[in-house]
Amino acid sequence: MNFTSSRRRFAHAAVAGIALTGLLAACGGSDSGGGTKSSGPVTLPFWGWANGQEAVVKAFNAAHKDVKLKYTKVTDQLTMQKQLTNAVKAGNAPCLVQNTAEYVTSWVSQGALADISQYVDGSKGKFNGGAWASAQVQGKSYGVPTSSSPNFTIYRTDLFKKYGIDAPATWDDFIAAGKVLKKHGVKITNFAGEDPSTLEVLAMQAGAHWYAIDGNSWKVDFQDAGSLKAAKVIQEIIDGDLNSKLSFADYAAVQRNYDEGGTATRQISTWQMAGMVQNFTKSFGKWALSPWPTYAGEAAKTPAGTNLTGSVTLVTKQCKNVRQAAEAALWMSTDAGAVKTMASPTTGNGVMPALADSQSYVGEAVSEKLLGSNYQAAQKVVTESLGTVTTDWTFGPDWTAMFTEMQAGWAKVVSKEQKVTDLLAHMQEWTVKDLKSRGISVEG
Repeated sequence: MNFTSSRRRFAHAAVAGIALTGLLAACGGSDSGGGTKSSGPVTLPFWGWANGQEAVVKAFNAAHKDVKLKYTKVTDQLTMQKQLTNAVKAGNAPCLVQNTAEYVTSWVSQGALADISQYVDGSKGKFNGGAWASAQVQGKSYGVPTSSSPNFTIYRTDLFKKYGIDAPATWDDFIAAGKVLKKHGVKITNFAGEDPSTLEVLAMQAGAHWYAIDGNSWKVDFQDAGSLKAAKVIQEIIDGDLNSKLSFADYAAVQRNYDEGGTATRQISTWQMAGMVQNFTKSFGKWALSPWPTYAGEAAKTPAGTNLTGSVTLVTKQCKNVRQAAEAALWMSTDAGAVKTMASPTTGNGVMPALADSQSYVGEAVSEKLLGSNYQAAQKVVTESLGTVTTDWTFGPDWTAMFTEMQAGWAKVVSKEQKVTDLLAHMQEWTVKDLKSRGISVEG
């Protein structure tokens, strides 16, 4: 699917409500309350990596006298986790941090985040449901969502027309189209050997639940019906040699392959089109959008995404001014100017806002240069995809370690050294053992 490498992944999926007692590692730290009084302006350290944040911080500081943000830019999301880990241990964590949904449960389990529900829940109606859930655990808010993740298919209209193929409505259609394209030396999609997010999102769409809660324990199930349904689709693509195998380690080569017609589709979100625009030279105007393929007989449902630029602003428990931090996070996600800055591919990341009503930003987030005459129709696809996003996916407390382990197995799947079902069986056994080794109650 070519979502991204793990370094650039982001899942904007919901973290389901969970009972923390007995399920996660012991939570350390203490509540910091609503903040401390200060004789001067309150300064809130804010760590992030997204383009546009510095401009947003500047605007916030200009608009506020009593609260100021002090911004530090971090390289990327993996660097963020390492630096935040060190800061939490040292007792000097920043008040605000950009992060992604798959890490929220882990940080809550470590006692690193503050419950800011009382300060932000009154604004819940301003956000779409999937985005709002991404910063929650057990129905409590630990941050504010900053962007949404509409997902869809982008495909080469010239190749599809040339070979008499319609945009695939289902995964069965997708595989059938891949078989036609293969006859002409074109791949339907690309599976990067380092990026198992393909399996993650197709399982998510199929209703899988790798992590769930059963009573007072985590339940692990990598072999449920949804996971096996996803495995079947992926295995058919691999067995039929319908996929390219280009690594994102050579990002330019991946983009060149799309531009030259070596691979005909991608399942992506709005922000990924920016990379296509920046790297293409030959295929502008030859791309169109269609809805994410469904499983046969099922209603439209798109995974919650795996996108770096969809994220949340979290408030740490070590912050001495939790209320002010929560209010600042809200401002950055709802102020019209701030939202526009981040939504623009020029000043920000070209991402869709997390707001419930974000249609006005679709035109700017979608590239007319890339889509040409298909630009207007594409906006409808993006808008409609926002209403079909998965909202019941749970990230486990060892998600980072689990995903790293899955990467190694996925590489073997792509190279045909093992089946997708072999990888799922391994991950079932490995994840149960890993959680137990961490002292976390688990069954599976």
